Amino acid sequence: MPLQKNLMMKIESIIIEALKNCLSLLGYPEKIIQLSPPNNPEFGDLSTNIALSLSKDLNKNPIKIGNAIVDKLSLNNELIEQVTVSKPGFINFNISNNYYHEILNEILKNDKYGKGESGVGKTANVEFVSANPTGPLTIGHGRNAVLGDCISNILEWSGYNVTREYYFNDAGRQMRILGQSVEARYFEILGKEFKFPNDGYQGDYIIEIAQYIIENHGKELSQDDSKFKSEAEKYIFDNIKKTLNKIGIRFDQFSNEKTFYENGDIDQLLDNLKNKNLIYEKDGATWFKTTALGKEQDRVYIKSNGEPTYRLPDTAYHRDKLNRKYDLIVDVFGADHMDTYPDVLLALKALGLKTDHIRVLLYQFVTLLRAGKKVKMSTRKADFVTLDELIKEVGNDVVRYFFIMRGVNSHLNFDLDLAADQSDKNPVYYLQYAHARICNIIKHGDSMGIKKKSKYDPTLLKHSSEITLLKRLEKFPEIIYNAHLSLEPHNLANFLNEIANCFHKFYAECRIISEDEKLTNSRVALTSATKIIIGNGLSILGLNAPEKM
Repeated sequence: MPLQKNLMMKIESIIIEALKNCLSLLGYPEKIIQLSPPNNPEFGDLSTNIALSLSKDLNKNPIKIGNAIVDKLSLNNELIEQVTVSKPGFINFNISNNYYHEILNEILKNDKYGKGESGVGKTANVEFVSANPTGPLTIGHGRNAVLGDCISNILEWSGYNVTREYYFNDAGRQMRILGQSVEARYFEILGKEFKFPNDGYQGDYIIEIAQYIIENHGKELSQDDSKFKSEAEKYIFDNIKKTLNKIGIRFDQFSNEKTFYENGDIDQLLDNLKNKNLIYEKDGATWFKTTALGKEQDRVYIKSNGEPTYRLPDTAYHRDKLNRKYDLIVDVFGADHMDTYPDVLLALKALGLKTDHIRVLLYQFVTLLRAGKKVKMSTRKADFVTLDELIKEVGNDVVRYFFIMRGVNSHLNFDLDLAADQSDKNPVYYLQYAHARICNIIKHGDSMGIKKKSKYDPTLLKHSSEITLLKRLEKFPEIIYNAHLSLEPHNLANFLNEIANCFHKFYAECRIISEDEKLTNSRVALTSATKIIIGNGLSILGLNAPEKM
C-alpha cells in the first residue's frame, strides 16, 4: 500500500491497541476490534462497535459501556482530535486536521499520488471484446470493451504488467453464414440469380462488403469462392479495430480459435480428458462427463454434425493462457457466458491445473433508451445501433463513462438524451467541468505569481468544505486499491464525481484567490492537489482532462 495509506493504518493500529489496553484495565472480555468509517460522517472519521459487542457479555447498556471505555482511553497521539459515543453504542474517533494537511503535502510532492505497488513484479492477462468478425461492434460490445480497458488501466496503475488480449473465431457456422450472405449480396448487386441464406446477416454492411469485393476482385467470382468469407472477415475486422481505436482501446495480442486446432492443442486436451475417463461418445456426439465432477448433466463438446461447442476450444485456449504463467487472468464476458465458463474451469481443474487466479467478470447487458423508450437491436436483422454510431452521436468520453458508470452486475440503461446533454446533469461534463475550472483557477493564480509549488501553510485550511475536500482526496489510494481487488471501475467513476462535487462546494464557499496572500497560496495548493487526483482518475478511466470548456 502507498505511504499515505500506511499512515492511516498506523493511526488505526494506535487506536486498536489503546482500546485493547482499555478493555484490560476495565476487566472486560477480549474482543476482536474493528474500525470503519461511520455511516454518518458527522460522527467522525473512524468508528467501532466494540461497546455493542460487549453489551451481551456484560449485560449492560452499550452507551454506558462506551462512555466507560472513553473515560479510561489513553490516546497520546496528536492525530486523534476527539473521541465520542453515539447511539446505539458506537465509539467514534475524529482524526485531527493535521493528518489531512500532511496528505495535501504528499499529493503535491507526488503527481502519481495513489499509484499502487500491489502488482509490481506481477503479470496480468485481460481478455475482452473478443467479438467474432461477423458484423460491426454494437453497444453490448462497447460495454465489454470499455470495462476491459479500464480494468487493464487499473491493474497497470497498481503495478501489473498487463497483456490486453482479443480472442476470436473465424471459422464455424457464423462465419460460413457471413460468407454466404456476402455472396448473395454480391450476385444481387450484379443482377444475377442468388439465394440468401436462412438466418443470413442482413445489415447494410453486408452490401458494403459485397461492393468492396466487386471493386477489388471484379465481377467474375464464382459461387462458393473463398474470397466472400475471407474478404468479409478482413473488412469487418479492420472496421472493428478502427472503432476501438476511436475510444482509445488497443490490444497487445490477438488469439485465433483456429490456432488450437492447427497446433494440436485441442486433440491433446481431448486425449488428456479421455485418460481421466471424462470423454465419451454418444449419439454421434462427443461428451464431457461433467457428472463425474459433481454436475447434474454432461456437456456436449462436439456435436453429431462434427461442429464443436464453445466449451472445447475455450478450454484449450484457457489452458494456453495458464501455460503462459500469468499471475492474474481476467475474462470479461457477457451474461450469456454464465452457463459455459464454469465448465471450462471444471475441465482445467480436472487436469490438475490451478485456476484460483482466473477472474471471470460477467457484465449485464445494455439497453439503449431514446426519449425514454427502448431501442431494439438484432445483429442478424440489422436492426441495431453500432458502437460507431453511438460514438458519433455522443462522443468518445461520454461513451466510455456511461459504460462504466454502473457495476458489472447491474443492467445498464444507456440514456441517449442524458448522454447528449452538455449541462451539469451529464456526469461526464460535470466531472470534466470541475477539471477545467481548476485549470482556469491555477492559470489565474499563475498570472498573479502563485505557483503550485509556492510556499503554503496547510494549517490555514480550516473551513469545513476545505477539510471535506481533503478527506475525499485522501481516499484516492484506497479507491484504487479496492478497484484493483474488485475489478469494478464504476467505483472510481463515482468517486471522481464525489471529488468534483466537493470541489464545486469548496469553490462556492471559499474565495480561492483573494487579497490574503497566505490563504490564497494554501487554497491554490488544495486546488492543485484536486487537479492531480481528478487528472489521474480521468486518465485511468481513459477520459480526457480538458483545461477549458
